[in-house]
Amino acid sequence: MKVSDFYYDLPQELIAQEPTAKRDMSRLLVLDREAGGICHKQFKDIGEYINKGDCLVLNDTRVIPARLLGEKEGTGGKIEFVLLKKINGDVWEVILKPGKKAKPGSRFVFGNGELKAEVIEIIEEGNRLVRFEYDGIFEQILDRVGIVPLPPYITKKIDDAERYQTVYSKYRGSAAAPTAGLHFTVELLEELANRGVNIAYVTLHVGLGTFRPVKVENLQEHKMHSEFYRINEEDCNKINAAKENGCKVIAVGTTSCRVLETVGDEKGRLKPQSGWTDIFIYPGYEFKVVDSLITNFHLPESTLIMLVSALAGRDRIMEAYNAAVREKYRFFSFGDAMFIK
Repeated sequence: MKVSDFYYDLPQELIAQEPTAKRDMSRLLVLDREAGGICHKQFKDIGEYINKGDCLVLNDTRVIPARLLGEKEGTGGKIEFVLLKKINGDVWEVILKPGKKAKPGSRFVFGNGELKAEVIEIIEEGNRLVRFEYDGIFEQILDRVGIVPLPPYITKKIDDAERYQTVYSKYRGSAAAPTAGLHFTVELLEELANRGVNIAYVTLHVGLGTFRPVKVENLQEHKMHSEFYRINEEDCNKINAAKENGCKVIAVGTTSCRVLETVGDEKGRLKPQSGWTDIFIYPGYEFKVVDSLITNFHLPESTLIMLVSALAGRDRIMEAYNAAVREKYRFFSFGDAMFIK
């Protein structure tokens, strides 16, 4: 398959610039992948499609204030860092601009000198490895001097940064939110749990590679970015029990889906583990664990629209996306949701 097979025309005005007033009041497109039918709901109705014994799997990562605005030591030239992932100790991989100012040995200052960084290496795609210097606790300093990085297609500043976090976010480490989970409220999750739906968690720290365009026309030539994941024994047991009892495993978001398909063996069973995943799921992939998926609407020609096409079929996904455009759904991170049942 070619990248161009996953293109659709999206009017600019359908890209959501802010979240809905209430999380679960976003719209929900329900796609029946067996019958091919589409219906339109609100997200608060999601419980109609989740049964007692099913297992809902959420990604409990938390977005860190990974965007740093500073200046070059000595010259005062402006610089912007975005933290991608922690390598070890105080060494991080970062995207920065302007890149010409950041040769190995270059030093930068953030937050009136609270935080300093030195470039130690230029790596693939022009990213840098930098070593941070500070007095105190890095996370606390980052909270003071950093900014939560919104995706490039969101140009409007949000008033409440917590709206770019899920209500169950727990473990810090992401540069972008697992946006399918933004629709859930605490009350909705409690309602599902009270009805006998099992709720399990995975952790996958989302990198900005999630927004990276596919630059090759042949999908097999695309190199997927890697992201850190973790799943514990209790959550593995909940997911395994759902499979054994003939109930559904419902992934909330492509990030949860990628963890489950990375960890699951050929029979769909999971064991607790952690590591780095660069799994690339596109049509032709056979799912081992995930039965259904709650997801947002993704960028044209992205690895994410390829993943949902692997689950529901490319033709049905493109039909659903075109229907969403006609119905003026809101797209991308702060946009509406789709349930692939």
